[in-house]
Amino acid sequence: MLLLGAGCAAECHPMTEAPKLIGGTVCITGTVVKVSQSQRSGTHFLNFCADYRDCPFSVVVFPRDLAHVGDVRWLEGKVIEITGRMKEYKGKAEIVLNDVRQLSGGAAKLPLLPKNYDVERRGNFSAGTFSTAKPKRSKAKRRRGGTDSSAGEAEPTDPQQ
Repeated sequence: MLLLGAGCAAECHPMTEAPKLIGGTVCITGTVVKVSQSQRSGTHFLNFCADYRDCPFSVVVFPRDLAHVGDVRWLEGKVIEITGRMKEYKGKAEIVLNDVRQLSGGAAKLPLLPKNYDVERRGNFSAGTFSTAKPKRSKAKRRRGGTDSSAGEAEPTDPQQ
């Protein structure tokens, strides 16, 4: 597959021909109209049509593969060439993108995912940030000494009050 990626630039097919190529390892070219993400699974989809339901081809990037691919959101609006095994899923042709080496040309230089991009939380930017609980008795400990540090000395207390 990697050898095909380097040598197939002249053999890249337009995405409209993708359904005819199911079952083979091919190179497909097209403009990524939109990059969408499933809120449930975190899977990214590269859509080549305004309405993905009418599109003959799409590219799928599973969350586990994002570290090997990079920030696919950067591909929106760009012409890409992708090489991979053409599969059929729900009557549509698709290629699973699981390595950046499947892309050629300018798309092959995807930026890395942001450091705080949390794949487990489906892209929410929260990895590495947390808050610690505040001590519950911090004020009580200061009062136990019976002294007021700002006054310098303790005031005598009347036991009858």
